Amino acid sequence: MKIRAARPEDLGAINVLLTENALPASDINHELLCDFVVVEDDGGFVVGSVGLERYDSNALLRSLAVMQTARNAGLGSRLLTHVEGLARDRGILELWLLTTTASDFFRRKDYVDVQRSTAPAKLQSTTQFAQLCPASAVCMRKIVSPR
Repeated sequence: MKIRAARPEDLGAINVLLTENALPASDINHELLCDFVVVEDDGGFVVGSVGLERYDSNALLRSLAVMQTARNAGLGSRLLTHVEGLARDRGILELWLLTTTASDFFRRKDYVDVQRSTAPAKLQSTTQFAQLCPASAVCMRKIVSPR
């Protein structure tokens, strides 16, 4: 398994992966892919993804998903560590996310629950915040330490 930058031709596989994991996919486009990474198996198939939607020194952590058949091998943790490093390299100071199913996972990774209304205005105006994620989704934040 290898983690690599997402390529334009990965968009379809990412959308299928997100849909299969009941995650929003309708707003993922080629423009967002510049801050996405995927994990591919030995056959070159995309089995995991994660991305950033950047706004100044903040970013929305997006689309952390691992194919059902590839779970329990630590791929989610590896993807998260990788994208957090990417965020640091790109000058991101805070990572934000919304989740309806994975809050325990993120808490174990040092994300803390915060009020959705405390997110920066630019993040609150994203499609993810404003339309795709229900009001019941848990909002979480992590301060990204510089290298």
